[in-house]
Amino acid sequence: MANQLNDEDTGDHVKRLGMYSTLLSEKANVPTESRENIKRFSSLHDIGKVAIPSEILKKPSKLTKDEFNKVKEHVNIGYDLVKKLKLGKVAENIVRYHHEKWDGSGYPLGLKGENIPLEARIVAVVDVYDALRQKKFHRGALSHLEALTMIENEKGKSFDPELVDIFVANNKEFEKIYEENKESLDLATEFYSAIKNNK
Repeated sequence: MANQLNDEDTGDHVKRLGMYSTLLSEKANVPTESRENIKRFSSLHDIGKVAIPSEILKKPSKLTKDEFNKVKEHVNIGYDLVKKLKLGKVAENIVRYHHEKWDGSGYPLGLKGENIPLEARIVAVVDVYDALRQKKFHRGALSHLEALTMIENEKGKSFDPELVDIFVANNKEFEKIYEENKESLDLATEFYSAIKNNK
């Protein structure tokens, strides 16, 4: 519900993210319990954006440095939220570290390589893929091939090289998830719409 306050498509996005995360976790041979936690908590990755002004999140042009710095605060805001809810380390790691980059150039802490928790590395890959496939306020949607190429180009830079190889090897399965779920509405979306329409 909170995820959707600034973006009605987020309901579909977080549903797909859970499916992508599960698939990538399976292909990467992540233990079953950890895989289930990644699936369960991947939907919370951007929960901190509830505190970011919608005029920044929906800005149709490039963000200024100050605006981008404001957006970056969402990871720590979200981390504080899930920590207070005592959802566990997997949830905390996904929310706080999914914008860290393999080469150390990410945020909030500039973690590098395997110092970034695996669950955050997994969500980072699939989150970017899904974001690239969607039409945004400042750009059009990319095709599967275009998104795949961008993911490959960020191998060893933004993303864990091994996870990129697994993603590429199974890319048709990720494409299928997107195509079969891009129009779906989950219960949260329906509930949110009902509230907006005062039903």
